[in-house]
Amino acid sequence: MKKLLLIFSAFLIVLCANAQSDSLRISILGDSYSTFVGWVVPDTNLIWYYPTESQYHQKGNDVCAVEQTWWHQVIMRMGAKLERNNAYSGATICYTGYRPKKDMPHADYSDRAFITRSNWLGNPDVILVCGATNDSWCGAPIGDYVFGNWSKEQLYSFRPAMAKLLYDLKGNYPMARIVFILNSELKDEINESVHTICKHYDVPCLDLHDIDKQWGHPSIAGMKAFADQVVEFLKK
Repeated sequence: MKKLLLIFSAFLIVLCANAQSDSLRISILGDSYSTFVGWVVPDTNLIWYYPTESQYHQKGNDVCAVEQTWWHQVIMRMGAKLERNNAYSGATICYTGYRPKKDMPHADYSDRAFITRSNWLGNPDVILVCGATNDSWCGAPIGDYVFGNWSKEQLYSFRPAMAKLLYDLKGNYPMARIVFILNSELKDEINESVHTICKHYDVPCLDLHDIDKQWGHPSIAGMKAFADQVVEFLKK
């Protein structure tokens, strides 16, 4: 009897291990919208969302638990597991960042740009890219549509960098399903550029809508709407 119990226990362990290994692995490549302290790799990335008890908690925003974030809700509802969350607060897709002060040149964000971090996503089945918000907000140059042989200078503009991002993701993760998530309330030229480049690389684009925000970032209600739209999109 004891032997049978040991065999049955071992069988259950194998079943659980197989179930875990069969879970959909989702990686996130994002900006502040996808951060939460303790859940981002590498941990040197800048974070925007913190729990209430932290001195860094954004008091103008009510999100205070990782379970409230859009990506955590998506992973839980899809029965998936987080492969890697490489989100970086303030990051742009291109190398151009914010101006430190008015009338100063744009900062160089090549250390944190999406195109710099795109190969640090582990071994995902699905890659959810949520970006272009900071490119829109910081006034990064739009540039021309360039679909190969990019120079470093071109990558300081949005369109060439956006194209390189999708090119690299498809090349580095040929078996992964890639979805680009486009924030609401961005500049028309950013929206048009994202749609054109996603179409060129056959990457589906989800346009978010009706996302409640506090301090420009999704609130608890906004995160729920965000997750709802992503889950609906993935299930299609």
